[in-house]
Amino acid sequence: MPELIINGPGGRLEARYHHEANSDSPIALILHPHPQLGGTMNNQVVYTLYHTFAARGFSVLRFNFRGVGRSQGVWDSGPGELADAASALDWLQLVKPDAKTCWIAGVSFGTWIAMQLLMRRPEIDGFICVAPLANLYDFNFLAPCPSSGLLVNGELDRVVPTSAVAEMSVKTKVQRGIKMTHEVVPGANHFFENKTEELGEVVGKYLDERMIQFEQDRERNKERERERERERQRQRELERMEAQSAPAASTGGDDEGDDE
Repeated sequence: MPELIINGPGGRLEARYHHEANSDSPIALILHPHPQLGGTMNNQVVYTLYHTFAARGFSVLRFNFRGVGRSQGVWDSGPGELADAASALDWLQLVKPDAKTCWIAGVSFGTWIAMQLLMRRPEIDGFICVAPLANLYDFNFLAPCPSSGLLVNGELDRVVPTSAVAEMSVKTKVQRGIKMTHEVVPGANHFFENKTEELGEVVGKYLDERMIQFEQDRERNKERERERERERQRQRELERMEAQSAPAASTGGDDEGDDE
C-alpha cells in the first residue's frame, strides 16, 4: 500500500495505491465522504471498498481531496474536488494504460463527485455508490447514465432514507442496456458502523458477477472480431483468385491490308 503524492490542479494530493503486476489489470478509483464533515481516504467504508477491489485483482487508488490530510488546497464545494478526482484518474490510467476495465466508487459525498466524473469519462465501465446522498444532492445530470453500477445504502440510514436511494435507482435515466442495481445492507446506518464486512460482501458479490459478465462479453467481442477478420481474408482471397482467372485484355486490333 505505497504512499504517494499526485500533482493535482490545486496542489499536491495525498494518496494510497495498490498495484497489480498484470499489465491489463482492471483499475478502480475510490472517492471519500464530505471533507468538511471529517471524510478522508482512511474512512472505514473507503478502506473496505479499496480492499474489496484489490482482492479481485484491481489496481486501486484512493486519495484525499484538496485540503484534507496532506493534500494541498482548500475546499471548493464540488468543482475543485471533481477536478481532483479527474487528475487522480489520469494518474491511474497513466500507470495502467492497458487496463482492461475502469471503475469508480464513492462514499456519501464522494458518490456525487464520482457520478459527475462518470458522465465526463466514457472509459469508466462501472460504478459503486455507497450511501449516495440522493435526497441532498441533485443527480439529474445523469441524463442518461452511461454505465451500469451498484447503489448501496444502510437499512437504518438516517441521513439518506432507503426510499430516496430506491427512487434514484428507478427514476434515473439510463442508456439502453444499462442498469442501476440497488442493494440495502440490513441493520447498517449511514456510516456502516459494525457493518463493513456485510457491505464488502454485497459489493464483492456484485463485482464478481459483473466481472464474469465482462469476461464473457470480452470473449464474444474477440470472437466476433476474429470472424470479421476471417471474412476479410476470404474476401481478399476471392478477389485474388478472380484477378488471376480473368482473361488477359486484348492489346492488338485487326491487321491492316498492304497498300497497292
